[in-house]
Amino acid sequence: MPDDNKKSLRIVCLGDSITYGFPWGPTVSWVQMLGDALGCEVINKGINGNTTGDMLQRFDRAVLKNDPTHLVIMGGINDVVLGESFDRIVWNLHEMVDKALAAGIKVILGLPTAVDNEYWEKLITRIRQWMKNYAQEIGLSLIDFPAAFYDQYGQLRTDLLLADGAHPDTSGYKEMFKQIDLSLFD
Repeated sequence: MPDDNKKSLRIVCLGDSITYGFPWGPTVSWVQMLGDALGCEVINKGINGNTTGDMLQRFDRAVLKNDPTHLVIMGGINDVVLGESFDRIVWNLHEMVDKALAAGIKVILGLPTAVDNEYWEKLITRIRQWMKNYAQEIGLSLIDFPAAFYDQYGQLRTDLLLADGAHPDTSGYKEMFKQIDLSLFD
């Protein structure tokens, strides 16, 4: 019976290049690993360079049109890099969550990954904290993706990042997948 349940799952993962699997493509992404582990349809809707505003703009065709049971939303780093305001970023995330919940979709927030840039990381940390508070407030689940990039001493594992200090290497994507509690999709 559990196998039948897994087959009825349809998960959309909405995000940017780190959802897509940049630079190798979707076949090395944490999204692909999630689909392989669950044995169900997982649709990668990561687009390189997307901001939360871009994600919101394409939400209906990327998410609602696919009629998923679950949605993982992960974004915010490109917003920070491009200088988008904190208020706009959280408004965009809030709007996407509202649209998904209104459609009966279970929403899971993926916290933005760690970056090797002190200024950007400080801004991204604020977004992560808002996401944690918001998830707790309305009862959403979270995936702590940034935890994949820190060692037991709290030091950033740059060995899991490409030279740009932001995108995971193939080992980094594997470590991201390890942060996912598969029971979130039961």
